Amino acid sequence: MLELHNGRPEKEEGRLSKEIRTYDFLDSLGVEYKRIDHEEAMTMEVCEEIDKSLDAVICKNLFLCNTQKTAFYLLMMPGNKKFKTKYLSKELGIARLSFADEAFLEAFLDLTPGSVTVMGLMNDKEHRVRLVIDEDVLKDEEIGCHPCINTSSIKFKTKDLTGIIIPAMGHDYTVVTLPWAID
Repeated sequence: MLELHNGRPEKEEGRLSKEIRTYDFLDSLGVEYKRIDHEEAMTMEVCEEIDKSLDAVICKNLFLCNTQKTAFYLLMMPGNKKFKTKYLSKELGIARLSFADEAFLEAFLDLTPGSVTVMGLMNDKEHRVRLVIDEDVLKDEEIGCHPCINTSSIKFKTKDLTGIIIPAMGHDYTVVTLPWAID
């Protein structure tokens, strides 16, 4: 069983600056959060194990773009919900979406594959990425995510995400309804 801690780590040695910036950001906003340190989480199966210890659902976070690579989207959705681009494209009124290149992820959000998180939007100073949240994510009282690195996970209240964190990042978000059953 992984150990749940209140707030930031006591020792910061060996942690990336983008992780520490996440804790600094949350602390500056007065947002209470809990943290678990763990091995690298690269699959939803590993995240499910972390979810149990964190006692919150870590969202599936997908970094997407349009065909022209001129519009970028960060989609938050339940990890156990299947994803098909056609449903999101229809909801957003976009002809076609695909997964965005790793270079854009790094350039816009200072993230790497496997560590995609809503917290990366704090690095999007030019607001190049549009946040899209599946309505089912907003139904839980708490939400889990990575602090810009996939060797730790944090949880905080969903109302803090929508009412404090996202506005402090200078972003807004679009709520979509994606189906559970996919044809």
